Amino acid sequence: MKNSLIKAVFLGLILSAHSIDAQAQTVENSKKMEWFKNAKLGIFIHWGIYSVNGISESWSFFNNYINHENYMKQLNGFSATKYQPEQWVNLIKESGAKYAVITTKHHDGVSLWNSKAEKATSIPQNALAQKDVLSPFVSALKKSGLKTGLYFSLPDWSHPYYDINTRTKKRYEIKNEPIRWQNFINYYHSQLSELSSQYSPDLIWFDGDWEHTSEEWKASQTLDLLKKYNPNIIINSRLNTHGDYDTPEQGIPIIPPQNPYWELCYTMNDSWGYQPYDKNYKTPNMIVRTLADVISMGGNLLLDIGPKSDGSIPEEQIEILKNLGRWTFKNKDAIYETTRGIPFENYKGKSSLSTSKKSLFLYLDEAKNFTKIYGLATKPLSAKIIGDPSAVVTIDYSAEKTLTLNFSNVKFDKDVTVAEVTFENPPVFLKDFKKSEHPLPEILEIKNTQEAVYDIANALNYDNNLVTHDGLTNDGLDMKIKKTSTTNMETLQWISKHAEALFETGKGLPEGHFPGMSALSKDKQTLYLFVEGTPTGPIALKGVKNNIARIRIVGDGSMLTHTIYNKLYWSDRPGIIYIDIPKERLDKQMTVIAVLLNKPIELYRENVGAIENNL
Repeated sequence: MKNSLIKAVFLGLILSAHSIDAQAQTVENSKKMEWFKNAKLGIFIHWGIYSVNGISESWSFFNNYINHENYMKQLNGFSATKYQPEQWVNLIKESGAKYAVITTKHHDGVSLWNSKAEKATSIPQNALAQKDVLSPFVSALKKSGLKTGLYFSLPDWSHPYYDINTRTKKRYEIKNEPIRWQNFINYYHSQLSELSSQYSPDLIWFDGDWEHTSEEWKASQTLDLLKKYNPNIIINSRLNTHGDYDTPEQGIPIIPPQNPYWELCYTMNDSWGYQPYDKNYKTPNMIVRTLADVISMGGNLLLDIGPKSDGSIPEEQIEILKNLGRWTFKNKDAIYETTRGIPFENYKGKSSLSTSKKSLFLYLDEAKNFTKIYGLATKPLSAKIIGDPSAVVTIDYSAEKTLTLNFSNVKFDKDVTVAEVTFENPPVFLKDFKKSEHPLPEILEIKNTQEAVYDIANALNYDNNLVTHDGLTNDGLDMKIKKTSTTNMETLQWISKHAEALFETGKGLPEGHFPGMSALSKDKQTLYLFVEGTPTGPIALKGVKNNIARIRIVGDGSMLTHTIYNKLYWSDRPGIIYIDIPKERLDKQMTVIAVLLNKPIELYRENVGAIENNL
């Protein structure tokens, strides 16, 4: 009995010590990640010999689109004659970014710095430029106060010690030549030692870990090596379970990653490196709205640029960065040091909270007269528009815990307007609240038609159809909806015009797919999007797997075009759909867009991870 008691006490002490150690590690990790979590915007730079011909970085020879010998001939054209690293850094800082990540070596194995590792291929030794192009950039970055991130490819498809050469060509099997593989480990470890000792990076951005297991990469040893130089080094998720933060790629997440630290790496067009014929750029407006989307989900945006082989940055990319800078400078209080926003059930849009939780920021993609927050148990102190002291925002807080913000005296931003609602104490948002307090007859008596229409659409979004069983017909003609002397006839006219979207339709999209209200037809094959006010750009729809048959304006008959970005043909992950609505066709109360799908709607709600293929 005595021995058992001693063992139990001893075991308890071990478990207690383990718990204390785990808590200490959590606190330490949280402190290490603080700058990263607060940064919100970083700039990715893909620069290498692939910019000479303007072809896919490394993948072009891996996929046998060009043979390896001809790919490597690009070394002879990489001049960097117009390379001005200080200008790069000034532009990055002007964008509002707090860190940059540059490709020190992509999968092609070409190093931007003068690597002394065994059999290394580098720009200083092997390219036309004949100079180290990494060092001056990192030096300028550090002088600016921005954090330094170094991208490093684990695979090296050009190196004789690496086992894989192309998709169809392998040099050897690791199990048959373990010494040769260990030589490769030594090679890439020596390169990481060079980068760590010469540049003291704040962050290492690994890529390509899918080609081997954690054990084969010797990932634990790799991490130990990096920590020897910097105990607080931050590692992305691409070192086989050894990373600090997740890195969804290209696809804007529908559901925020579980990891509290994450970063969306995202191209401005369809390419990472410079490709002269890829003119499929997202507009500056789209990029600002993407940043707002990512901020609202508590993540960072790592936006990519691809300089030319002479070191100049394409004009389209400069324009996007400068517009980002315009918006981030104006709205800095609502960007940095913010946390994930409030639930979609409470607010149909993008939002974030300050670290104190006493400020709620709403990101408005459209110019409109008002917006509503439901289930708000805390009365706010005030509301204002960030960056515009002349704007007047009035608030109405009802007994039903609904907050209405009125924007009648607001000049809206050309991309995203940010409203700040302040509280004396962190606000409480109710999870269970009545989704509709008012029956249709009562709504029809509201004098403000826009507000009445909003309430009908909002109830429908929550699967409470107020009109189908109260006399609506499928075409809006011969309606039996009861009228009184106080009925708002404008509201009735809107209902009649948009009957298709209201008759026997039900609950719309869940959180993450559309920053607004929506509904679905009875057969689930037509999606109705309720568009408030005047959008600043094309409306965005995420995570719809279906093909689109057609898009039109309800009650108007006009057909609309759409554009899809970031759709990879070999992946089932859907791209982001942008629908442009002509301003002259907008309904003054609320516009409704019908999206006809090829079959009942299928939604993509999986985690968005790294792209492990590039066909």
